[in-house]
Amino acid sequence: MRDFRISFLVSAICLIAAGVWGYQTEVGLATALWLTIVLAVLEVSLSFDNAVVNAGVLKDMNAYWRRLFLTVGILIAVFGMRLVFPIVIVAVATGLGVWPVVDMALNNPDEYSAVLGHAYPAIAAFGGMFLLLVFLNFLFNDKRQLYWLGSSERWLASLGRIESVAVLVSLVTLFGTRWFLPDVVEDDVLVAGLAGVILYIGVDALGSLFGEPGEAVASGVKRSGLAAFMYLEVLDASFSFDGVIGAFAITRDVVIIMLGLAIGAMFVRSMTVYLVNKGTLDEYVFLEHGAHYAIGMLAVIMIAGTVVHVPEVVTGLLGIAFIGASVWSSIRYNKRQQAPDSRP
Repeated sequence: MRDFRISFLVSAICLIAAGVWGYQTEVGLATALWLTIVLAVLEVSLSFDNAVVNAGVLKDMNAYWRRLFLTVGILIAVFGMRLVFPIVIVAVATGLGVWPVVDMALNNPDEYSAVLGHAYPAIAAFGGMFLLLVFLNFLFNDKRQLYWLGSSERWLASLGRIESVAVLVSLVTLFGTRWFLPDVVEDDVLVAGLAGVILYIGVDALGSLFGEPGEAVASGVKRSGLAAFMYLEVLDASFSFDGVIGAFAITRDVVIIMLGLAIGAMFVRSMTVYLVNKGTLDEYVFLEHGAHYAIGMLAVIMIAGTVVHVPEVVTGLLGIAFIGASVWSSIRYNKRQQAPDSRP
């Protein structure tokens, strides 16, 4: 439990703050506590695969960058992405200043939620394209030793010999959305999606300065603390979009939303550290595969979200299903490896 001590401490502080806020407002103490817990569970369920992928990068970072990820990184994750970023999005969308938007969030949460929801297609395109490239670069990596899905996955990995195949597939996917998008959001989605692709390529380029030419970003950035830190923060940001938007389906109170998602973000960080310290990725060899497939599914859902809303419970359950299946496959694989050779 040592890896979760800070998370429990932060949870206690956030729950006390939620209780005080609820007691002083019309939300009510009990309701505020309940909503905060529900939001925390939502955030963890949506981001467990994020923790697994984070652990795959974090295990190769030195102690300095690990500490930075767990200190500065958590401030960025909690306050930057769960509070400041949505306010900036609404400020840009409405043309208002930051403080008028803060006032709107506190005193007119329905309007704030509506504006944020209106901006969701562009947000989803940005995060979805970044996550899609994370998944595709894993899928098309022909240097992997193990293949979870056998010959079909091995064939897909062989396509990695084609130069920039992941970028090609992602751009075709992005331009394909133009056939379905309403005209009013078409340009915003295209620009945001391209920004997600450019950001991924930028982080990849930074990582390649310290890695081998042609390495996937998730491998190349491990050689650079700065690139790895940036990669993890952008990955976390991409995961946070769905949690922030989905939280408004549970409550319109931005203070409760921030506190609940903060608890969830802390536990995701603690799970990352736990997975690294326990060597879980080495023990469950297909766990990282399952996490990447869950990321791929989330990317598809976010891109589809530019056109149609997909309930957050579906996203969470699919992620849990992929993780559970990969753990089960890992256990079976380990048993086969440990079984005595029965040949004469």
